Amino acid sequence: MVVDERSRHALYRRLEEVLGPEAANTLIEHLPPVGWADVATKADLASLEQRIELRLDRVDDRFDRVDDRFKAVDDRFSALDERLDYRFGALASDLRATFEHELRSQSITILFGLMGVVMTMSGLAFALARFT
Repeated sequence: MVVDERSRHALYRRLEEVLGPEAANTLIEHLPPVGWADVATKADLASLEQRIELRLDRVDDRFDRVDDRFKAVDDRFSALDERLDYRFGALASDLRATFEHELRSQSITILFGLMGVVMTMSGLAFALARFT
């Protein structure tokens, strides 16, 4: 038998006739609004709580594994960062040394070239002064 609002109301009217309005009201308020099959028991709630705890434990385990993966990736990036810092430092040092060597070499070439031009011009000026 399905308990609906109409059958509850009919029961209330009959109880009101037999017990009176106050007792009928008290008794009806103690009945669930739906059938007894739909009412959860303490055992049902305990079982649900246990299933939820197991599921949350699995979620916590998954988060721990994800945290471990992130830590491993972070460690790899740190190691890569250290290697790149070392390599870029060595490259910068090599570039600086090469630049200084090339600059010194070109400066010496320019200096000797200018000295040659000055000496040539001086020689030409003296030669020109002698012939005039």
